[in-house]
Amino acid sequence: MSDFKIWKPGKQQIKQTNIYKNMQSLGFADYKEFWHWSVNEKEAFWKKTIKNLHIPFYKAPKTILDLSKGVTQAQWLFGAKMNIADACFTHNSDALAIIYQKEGESIQKISYGNLEKLVNRIANSIHNQGLQKGDVIAIDMPMTLEAVAIYLAGIKAGTPVATIADSFTPNEIAVRLQITKPKLIFTQDVQLRADKILPLYEKLLQANAPKTIVIQVVDTIIPLREIDLYWNDFLVDTTEFDSVSCNPDDTATILFSSGTTSAPKAIPWTHTTPIKSASDGYYHHDIHMDDVVAWPTNLGWMMGPWLVFASLMNKATMALYYGAPTGKEFGEFVQNAKVNMLGLVPSIVKHWKNTRCMEELDWNAIKCFSSTGEVSNPTDYSYLMSLGNHKPIIEYCGGTEIGGGYVASTLVQDNIPSTFSTQTLGGEFVLLDENNKKNDKGEVFIIPPIMGLSNLLLNKNHYEVYYKDTPKYKNQVLRRHGDQMSQIKNGYYKAQGRVDDAMNLGGIKVSGLQIEATVNSLDFVKESAAIAVAPQEGGPDKLIIYYVATKKVKKDIALKEIQQLIKKQINPLFKASDLVLVSKLPRTASGKVMRRNLRKSYRTL
Repeated sequence: MSDFKIWKPGKQQIKQTNIYKNMQSLGFADYKEFWHWSVNEKEAFWKKTIKNLHIPFYKAPKTILDLSKGVTQAQWLFGAKMNIADACFTHNSDALAIIYQKEGESIQKISYGNLEKLVNRIANSIHNQGLQKGDVIAIDMPMTLEAVAIYLAGIKAGTPVATIADSFTPNEIAVRLQITKPKLIFTQDVQLRADKILPLYEKLLQANAPKTIVIQVVDTIIPLREIDLYWNDFLVDTTEFDSVSCNPDDTATILFSSGTTSAPKAIPWTHTTPIKSASDGYYHHDIHMDDVVAWPTNLGWMMGPWLVFASLMNKATMALYYGAPTGKEFGEFVQNAKVNMLGLVPSIVKHWKNTRCMEELDWNAIKCFSSTGEVSNPTDYSYLMSLGNHKPIIEYCGGTEIGGGYVASTLVQDNIPSTFSTQTLGGEFVLLDENNKKNDKGEVFIIPPIMGLSNLLLNKNHYEVYYKDTPKYKNQVLRRHGDQMSQIKNGYYKAQGRVDDAMNLGGIKVSGLQIEATVNSLDFVKESAAIAVAPQEGGPDKLIIYYVATKKVKKDIALKEIQQLIKKQINPLFKASDLVLVSKLPRTASGKVMRRNLRKSYRTL
């Protein structure tokens, strides 16, 4: 660890943090005492957190936590009436809500008051289309001002929002539409990115989308289907709207996570899930009022909604750059927007380090970075710290079904690149080895209840996915998560990838089975196995394909065909790094492919 930069907080820096202020108010002198209190006195911790976040209720909860249905079906804020969108508008109306920039244009801004008026116009327009409480809407567009406003308007109108990543192929879009059955979907005509014009509306047509509202971003008018509307024809002028009263466990958002099977898991976020997101932003990322928070992401991934709630519920400013985050113009946006907290995936940092495109910029406004989605590389992350004049990196790992993280870092502890300093406040997990014994290296099992944990899947059996056949620990029910972690000598944690068939590629979670089904459709492939392998020096996983052939094909040609198919059928952002021809795949007695053996084998190649 001595080869890498370690950030140590000074006394004055510690005193300015949200964690320290809460520790002081509760009489804790030590962070570990504070964390233990947060998991041993969960009701008290979440009650204080709700107060810190100024969350409004139409009817106050009878209890913070009701366990009458058991820890696997915990009911948070039982008896309350609320709408979590209201918690995004507790700041002064003239305060800055979003700062944004289109590629090649100047920075623009919108206040909380004007954002709320836009949200209200959209909510009125949704109801004007005949939708009622409980009807689903969908969003398939990049992270723009309009996307954020549509997202909040859907929640405010009581119409749950299914979010779909704009990079998805028509096949993947169609699967998500079939699961959620939205009455209305929002998109753009095209997406402008890195001098390219990418189709969006056209992909929805191929996916047989329902009635579509299209935001025009180019001058050329694209003819629409008879049922569809352009944005300006959809939007009404009324700027007042009374939020629809909801129960805490009503669905607010539907997100997707690939998990361990070929079909994506449809995970509902309730009106309490965003409290977990905002809590992690408040404590672990130390977001303060009027801080500027940037994280290149999309509403189709959990970090999109996370960014909305972690920023606005903490009365901070969201910073949205409409172009790719890989070039200098993004860095200039970070500089000119005076970003205080910048979130990333490790693949972006590796690109910056290789191209040195961010080295001439003034990022001194940055208070901390954050990182999620992939295992990071300590050398790359020492470099990232230097770009902000030696600022710490909050390593952050969790999941869509958690609403945030289960392990993270803080600004009150020493910060070591590519390590997590603590289990997140209000949550607890245990590492178990292959014999289900507690170990310093093993599979992560979450200890419920934690606010934010899902209780339902729309298209799968929630209990079977997360709880069936999980081991017990100290007589406590454990929840399966699928990550592997190791705890090092100083008590910190290091990510060790996945134990199941899921993988993270460029911060996007995908099932190995999904990739294999695609690869197996090629005529020269008898069967295949997709694995994710981290480089020896650490860092983002690479996609490796093992396959058994039906006929002989040159490796470069086979790899090219596989790559093109993956891009077309699954995601254009995925890249197969290597292809390995084998006579047969290693299998267990029950016939399951032993991917762990393949990962081990590949590292020795």
